[in-house]
Amino acid sequence: MVMESGQISVMIADDHPLMRSGIAAVLSSNPRFSVVAEAEDGDSAVEQYQRWRPDVTLMDLQMPGLNGIEATSAIRRIDPEARIIILTTFGGDVQVARGLKAGATGYVLKNLARTVLGDYILSVHAGRRLLPPPVAASLANSFQLDALSKREIEVLRLVGEGNSNQRVADQLGLSEDTIKAHMKAILQKLDARDRTHAVMIALRRGYWES
Repeated sequence: MVMESGQISVMIADDHPLMRSGIAAVLSSNPRFSVVAEAEDGDSAVEQYQRWRPDVTLMDLQMPGLNGIEATSAIRRIDPEARIIILTTFGGDVQVARGLKAGATGYVLKNLARTVLGDYILSVHAGRRLLPPPVAASLANSFQLDALSKREIEVLRLVGEGNSNQRVADQLGLSEDTIKAHMKAILQKLDARDRTHAVMIALRRGYWES
């Protein structure tokens, strides 16, 4: 593919064909951008990146195979200078933090993409890290909260599946008193009224996918 001078090459990684084609159409209407590759899953995104080395990659968060965070990490291992914008419907602060830790340089919610995507690509290409206001606010709030430990997430996820403390204890090979202690700590950390409220908060913050 022959690039015009000054064009920014872009790869779109998203498992929804309509989303990929919609983004491609938006970018193709702007002479500053050239969509050089599309990928339908994380593994393909890594392969396409190696082949095309786009200036900016738009990476969906939830995809089959490697998810967006894992694919971002893999691409950054190939090219530490890779510029990757996470593109997702999900604004949970835990997922935002994971994406940034993996090496993403921007994070755009899909419902904002059509109006701001071009500006974000230009800014990220220029070396700036950008987050839309709703995501930035969510991330800022997360730093004021205690993060759940891996074990606490495991316990709360099992509770969210409808298991009693005793059943959770049996599945994890722990005592019921230990599970009760974990739940007490979880409720305090999340400032949750009860178990159901704690599960809802954890899902909203992106501790796991619903």
